[in-house]
Order: sequence, then structure tokens, then C-alpha cells
Amino acid sequence: MALFDKIAIIGLGLIGSSIARGIKDKKLADVLSGYDINPDYQNTIKELCLVDDLCTKIGDAVKDADLIILATPVGTYSEIGKEIKSYLKEGAILSDVGSVKAAVFEMLGPSTPENVHLIPAHPVAGTEQSGPESGFSSLFQDRWAIITPLDDADQNAVDKLSKFWQGLGSNVEIMNATHHDKVLAITSHVPHLIAYNIVGTARDLEEVTKSEVIKFSAGGFRDFTRIAASNPTMWRDVFLNNKEAVLEMLGRFSEDLTALQRAIRWGDGDTLYDMFVKTRRIRRQIIDAGQDEDVADFGRKHDK
Repeated sequence: MALFDKIAIIGLGLIGSSIARGIKDKKLADVLSGYDINPDYQNTIKELCLVDDLCTKIGDAVKDADLIILATPVGTYSEIGKEIKSYLKEGAILSDVGSVKAAVFEMLGPSTPENVHLIPAHPVAGTEQSGPESGFSSLFQDRWAIITPLDDADQNAVDKLSKFWQGLGSNVEIMNATHHDKVLAITSHVPHLIAYNIVGTARDLEEVTKSEVIKFSAGGFRDFTRIAASNPTMWRDVFLNNKEAVLEMLGRFSEDLTALQRAIRWGDGDTLYDMFVKTRRIRRQIIDAGQDEDVADFGRKHDK
């Protein structure tokens, strides 16, 4: 028996299309509808048969849906909320997959009817690829899905959304939205900002040509370019909608960076060594927690 009679996904890029594939693989819905404003995506969605009903109007997609998932950039939420308000079914769960959570209540709260459960969620998974052809059903397997309900949220609705993400293979964590935004600011948002900045600096250096940057890219820079290749619209909206937490973490990062600059300037090898020992220990803890693999060269395949 399916968990939901009808699920609607708004936005079928990497995350949305992966959810769609997972829903079909795990038979989590009797009917799966979808909507995407991108004409190129629409053709691909049809070719891949990602949904049962690809609607040309957003209202038709969410009508009678028991679960509606917004998988579009966070900056689109306010407008989408207004568009779908009158089509939302009583008792439906309205959720999302965005990387910021407190802003979701600000953007969707005013347009969400009282008889609809607004419960944001964030699957901590993804790749630097985008588009419906890039999705895969195992994207969420053994990854965290963080659900951030308000204190007075309907517990049955929270439990059902938790079962949905567990059905996709995720480990579920319930968290306060503001706390989520602080945690993700340091584990995801600031690292992405640093990657964008480092790659941008390398691009702009006049002393080193672009060809040499590419030709002599070492592992560290190469991995920064992977992160910096992520969806620019999505990440623009993340930083604009989590600015307080990001700026707080950037301030702490800047202070620590200044301390490292001082250690290098004064030849303080002990301080540098102690820092590198501590940070190396974090890598081991991440592997032990099952968040990455302990393989050489970050799992890249090499010819023998």
C-alpha cells in the first residue's frame, strides 16, 4: 500500500527528479504529478517518464495532492505559495528540499492555509550536476534528511513525512529551523562560498593563465572546482536567505584564518601542526560516522 494517494513535485531538477525516481521505485504514491517551468526540462521529464502526470499549470499539479514538495530555488517559494494556495487540499503536507529552513516559514507561512501542514525538510544530499537527467533514485540512500517542523506542528503529519524520507532510504533528524541554518552554514554554505571564491581568485590571477591553472590543478583545487560548479541560482538564494548564519560563521572563519596567517608569518610551526592534527581528526570522525569512504584520492578510479 502506498504511503500517499498523490504526491506533487514542483521542480524536477537533480533533487526533484531523484525524489520522483525514488517514489516510483519504492511505490510511495499511487499517483505522482509534477510541474516544471523550464521547457527543456519538460521534454526530458516526458522522455524519462519521471511522473505520471506532467502538468502545464502548477495548480493542476498540486490539486488533490496529499504531499507537495517544492524542489525549486528557495527564492521562488513566496510566489509559488501564492499560486498554489487556493489549490491545496485540506490536511495536505506542504514541504520542500531547500538548504535553508527558517526562511521557508517566512516565505510560505503567509500563503499556507491553516488546514495545510507546512513542514520544511532538507535532504542533505546532492551532486554538482543539475537537470532531470542527472537524478537517480539512490541519491538519498543512507543520507540525512532533516525535518524542521514548528513546535506546534501536527505530529501525525511530521511522522508521515519522516516515513516518506525513510522510504527513500534517508536517516531522519528532527531539528529546529534556526539551529539547522547555523549547522548548515558551517558544514555546507560557507565551504561552498570559499570554493566559489578560491576558484574565482585563480581565474582572475593574471600571473597564472587559465590553461596553467587547469593543467596543474592539484587535488585540493580540483575538488574546489567540483563544489564551485554547483547550481548558481540555488546557491545565490541560499546565501541571500541564510545571511545571518552565514555571516556569523564567516566571521569565525576569518578570525581563525587570521590566526593561521600570524602563525605562518612568525614561523610558528607548533601552532600549524596542532591545527592540522585536530582537523585531520575531524576527517576520521566523518568517515567513522558513515558520511564518507576511507578510500584513496577521494574514491577516484585509476588505471592499474
